[in-house]
Amino acid sequence: MEHREAALRLIGSPPEVVPEQESRDAYVRRVDDMIYVCPWGTRLRSWLAFERFRSEQAAGIAAAFVPPPAAERAVRDFEHWKQAGRSLRPHILTSTWHVPPDWFVPFARGERCLMLGAPGTGYRRSADAPEELAGHGPATATPARTLSYVTSMGEARRRVAGALPVVRENDLGDGTEEGRLLPVGQLETLGRWLDGFHPSALVELDYGGLVHLLDDRALRADESVAEMTVALTGMERGEVELTVAMYKRLLARWRPIRALEAAN
Repeated sequence: MEHREAALRLIGSPPEVVPEQESRDAYVRRVDDMIYVCPWGTRLRSWLAFERFRSEQAAGIAAAFVPPPAAERAVRDFEHWKQAGRSLRPHILTSTWHVPPDWFVPFARGERCLMLGAPGTGYRRSADAPEELAGHGPATATPARTLSYVTSMGEARRRVAGALPVVRENDLGDGTEEGRLLPVGQLETLGRWLDGFHPSALVELDYGGLVHLLDDRALRADESVAEMTVALTGMERGEVELTVAMYKRLLARWRPIRALEAAN
């Protein structure tokens, strides 16, 4: 639904970079007697995404996608939002064409849930998905194809906090911040983002549309969270060969997917 709404806004003439009103939609999850609500925050996320887009593209390229009048309006409205003291912390972080390596840190392999959609027959549950997520209800014609992880806020913060000193003390990569297995700055930013929410909240990593770029076999074989955990453990113990091996496995999996961003 989010993707469809965004696409409709952007294919208009002129494109609607940011919706006029903030979304009232949210993702809702029930666990036992607790209901968790995650607001979409579409307007704020659109502004933040547009800022990233403009910073990463040459002015001429950016103008080809968004005419200057529409861009100026979006920038002006965002400034008004900031001046009004509104929150700049979205409940949802989004990345295109890949999952940033630091996003794997808050989770553990046992928190993985893989659903492989099969049109007309509901979906098939992977062997390691919890039984309560198996979906024994009636079959649906809508394919459910997802790969996600869910953990408690306490566990997410603990894992990030534990990884930070290990990453600071060990430089694996080409010596630059961007070339490291886990750039310290990105992990610190993730930690600050997690600290801004209720301590009893849940944290979810959802592969979103990336699951449609991978076949069933590739999704079953995707153990990025487990590989990151092993890499950090090896790094902490000084086991360089193990850490490098896990690092290379992550690179081999995600490099071809990221390359699609520049495909013609």
